[in-house]
Amino acid sequence: MFYVVGKALSAAVCRIFGRWKVLGRDNIPTKGGALLCANHVSYIDPPAVGGGCPRPVRFMAKSQLFKVPVLGFLIHRVGAFPVKRGTADRGALRKAVELLESGEIVGMFPEGTRSLDGKLQEPELGAGMIALRADVPVIPVALVDTENLLRPHSFFFRFSRVKVIYGEPVPLSDLREKTGRQAFEEAGRRIMAAIGELLEKHGNN
Repeated sequence: MFYVVGKALSAAVCRIFGRWKVLGRDNIPTKGGALLCANHVSYIDPPAVGGGCPRPVRFMAKSQLFKVPVLGFLIHRVGAFPVKRGTADRGALRKAVELLESGEIVGMFPEGTRSLDGKLQEPELGAGMIALRADVPVIPVALVDTENLLRPHSFFFRFSRVKVIYGEPVPLSDLREKTGRQAFEEAGRRIMAAIGELLEKHGNN
């Protein structure tokens, strides 16, 4: 119930203030697990990704948010789970893989934190690790202009032109049988490159 209401409100905000366009929904599997990996430039990014997705999304969210009154309660009720930012949070990584293997969709931001200048940052190791350990499609997601819909340190929405683009799965089959840091780093680089290509293609249109 909380998720349905939250998704409806998110879509309404993005539609009214963001005049959003959602592209590539058909790239999201209709069943089975999938990992959504998006760029991160605004606090509105998780609602934008979830609002455009035809299936429920379980987001990884930094653990500090769960301690914020009201917000912590709400994000927990919509299915988010905590991850300790800046550390190898094995519990959170294991939780993500378990959800994916059980057929759910997990959403994450490989950069680990917001980019305040809009430029893509290096991915954290966890993104590639989850992508390779869970044998599910990895869908790159490009978010365009969400940083203007809700600017840093602002509580008010502004009119913008938001786009949410779900790309084709990132090719990782040649890395699936590999383990170790190098394989995880390569998977992360491919994911960020796919997001970058979507931003380049759709960012100025």
